[in-house]
Amino acid sequence: MEELLGFDLEEFIRTVGYIGVFGIIFAESGLLIGFFLPGDSLLFTAGFLASQDFFSYPAMAIGCFIAAVAGDSVGYWFGHRVGRRLFQREDSLLFKKRHLYRAEALYQKHGGKIIVIARFMPIVRTFAPIVAGVGTMHYRRFLSYNVVGGFLWGVGVTSAGYFLGNAIPDVDRYLLPIIFLIVFISVLPPAIHVLQDYLSQRREHRQALAGEGDSTPNAS
Repeated sequence: MEELLGFDLEEFIRTVGYIGVFGIIFAESGLLIGFFLPGDSLLFTAGFLASQDFFSYPAMAIGCFIAAVAGDSVGYWFGHRVGRRLFQREDSLLFKKRHLYRAEALYQKHGGKIIVIARFMPIVRTFAPIVAGVGTMHYRRFLSYNVVGGFLWGVGVTSAGYFLGNAIPDVDRYLLPIIFLIVFISVLPPAIHVLQDYLSQRREHRQALAGEGDSTPNAS
């Protein structure tokens, strides 16, 4: 595969192997330091390499699923243990409170569904299980959403790479555009959410100004 910004993802996956892929999926799913990792493109490319017989497809898909579920569970218990103290933590190179607040806002709006939805949202997927642990969601309920989301993401995206690799001749020629498309689709939901919040704030601001204007007493 061609290099992307000087980084050849396909060669990287070949080098780190199963353990490296599973470790990255685990870290991105529930460790604070994992929010910047390339989960979606990593899964797809790993599935593609499985279609080329470099990896075993069942082993890769099942391993990614287990790593995703285990990572979210660790994130939940970290949030449950640390609690609200995490929100008072100072920003650092690998931790930004705004990501935590954003995940909390989404969680409050969508409830348990965000555990599933967040799998396909970079950054948010790292913080969503932590926020669930901070809140009052019972672990058994969380685990059910976690398993569904882990399967749809860990197995689904890996399978997409595997089946496209088998279905399209010389698909590696199109791998870079496909990965760009995956990244675009991944960032689309949070971008839409941010836009909706911005438009909502603008609308509330205009309504507040209009209300102030209506409440101003007329000059005698």
